[in-house]
This record gives sequence, structure tokens and C-alpha cells, in this order.
Amino acid sequence: MAKVFIYPATSLILTDMVTRFGHTPLSSAVAIRERIQTAGLESVPLQITPEEPKKGLRWAAVEVPSGVRGRMALYGPMIEECEAAIIINDADMAFGCMGCARTNELIKFLIRQKEIPILDLTYPKDETEGVTFVAAIKRFLSELEVKQ
Repeated sequence: MAKVFIYPATSLILTDMVTRFGHTPLSSAVAIRERIQTAGLESVPLQITPEEPKKGLRWAAVEVPSGVRGRMALYGPMIEECEAAIIINDADMAFGCMGCARTNELIKFLIRQKEIPILDLTYPKDETEGVTFVAAIKRFLSELEVKQ
């Protein structure tokens, strides 16, 4: 099955859907859990080490704010690893907040540069759109095949 990057990466709803269809969700919730369960993490409330902004230089220039570089140290490896992606635009804050507009733009740009299947949707505004929204995600995940 495929490794699917989820955007917004904090969306537990998408994480659950991806898992239910047998794929591996790549989301910040899983990455952060791994980090805070690792012995020796010095900045638990921040969930990063002082080295994270340096690691983020691989995906963002030195002129970019350290917050973007720190976030990219978390999201960059997932973007490189993903075999498919689901991008939800204009999502409600309760659906999953990413926290930084510049990081969001960079994440979307990097994902769209990859040659992988991408489902790009707009967050639904009413019940009818919601049904169509879930059906589109279900169809995408059901038909998803990994390139060997």
C-alpha cells in the first residue's frame, strides 16, 4: 500500500481515512509522537531540538524564518517519503491547523513538484459538498496504486 502525505498534516480525520483504506498516513501527529517519545528531547513543549532549524535548511533557505525551517525538518522527510498526497485547501481550523502560511505554501509546492498521485480538494461548505468530499477521498484511496 502507499505512503500518503496528508495536508493539513494535523488532520486526524484524513489520517484515520488513509489508515482505514490500508495505506500509511504521513502526518505530523505521528512524527511528533515519535519525537516526544524519544529519550533526550530537550524542548518537549516545542517538540523540536535546537538542531531542527539546521536540518530544515535542506528544504528552506537560510533567509527563511527559523520557524519555517523547524517545521520543514518535520515535514520535509515525510514529503520525500510519500508516494501519494491528499491536499485539502481552505480547510476549517478544526480540520487541522498548520500554523504557518509560508510553511503551508512551501509544503504544497514541494508536493506538487513530485510525480505522485495527488488528490487536491477544497474543504466542503455544506452537507452535500461534504458527501462529495468524502466520496472523492474514498475513491482516490481505493484506486491508489504504488509505482514499483
